[in-house]
Amino acid sequence: MRVTTPYLTNRQVQRYADLGQRTAKGVHMGKLDGRVVLVTGAARGQGEQEARLFAAEGAEVIVADVLDEPGERLAKELGALHVHLDVSREEEWVAALAAAKEAYGRVDGLVNNAGVLRFNSLVDTPLDEFMRVVQVNQVGVFLGIKTLAPEIEAAGGGTIVNTASYTGMTGMAYVGAYAATKHAIVGLTRVAALELARKGIRVNAVCPGSIDTAMTDPGDGASAEAVEKLYRKRVPLGRIGRPEEVARLALFLSCEDSSYITGQPFVIDGGWLAGVSL
Repeated sequence: MRVTTPYLTNRQVQRYADLGQRTAKGVHMGKLDGRVVLVTGAARGQGEQEARLFAAEGAEVIVADVLDEPGERLAKELGALHVHLDVSREEEWVAALAAAKEAYGRVDGLVNNAGVLRFNSLVDTPLDEFMRVVQVNQVGVFLGIKTLAPEIEAAGGGTIVNTASYTGMTGMAYVGAYAATKHAIVGLTRVAALELARKGIRVNAVCPGSIDTAMTDPGDGASAEAVEKLYRKRVPLGRIGRPEEVARLALFLSCEDSSYITGQPFVIDGGWLAGVSL
């Protein structure tokens, strides 16, 4: 049986040739069947796990990253599309969107995951370092919304998930540039949700605490052991988070399970923000 529906790309029609029979028999379908989602910073870490999970749930995924080799390798494994994307450059967003539309005809989902972290006291932070963090974390999210929202609207609506942070909800010493951008992302999320709701686009933010990725890896065994000990003491759940846990939250905010939720930041931090444990 050949399925022809505006909600499926040609590749998905081929992939789910038996969709009609499977649906009629009550067979479980993926939460993102028929969706086309671009994930930034998708070559590793949280973005990689989001790309993997979204593909497993039926989406056509665009693996977008400046890290071309691992990005291409992941895309090949998933049967996805890889695009080179420096999120701070508007022309690269335009090119990434054009490539996605050429491959799949449309885009109806975005996960703004790409980000960078720098440690420094405020008074010791060079302006160029501060601005680099702003360009990737804050401007990257803005450009993603600006570029893709009209396309998502044209596709009939969809979702945008922005990656903020635990530090977007509170303060943390020595990550001033990072915290400033993550606070800004929460604000952008709320404004975008208000402006885009009537266009059929839901916009939410995930706010992870410390997650076990290359961004938080101190790079040596002694420091890693000290960090692990710190999380056991400070985090109520007694451990660092896993990127696949953040991916599951991003999936929830990208599928119909969250159909009446927009404009909200969702903290996923093992209880860290709840308060001080004596």
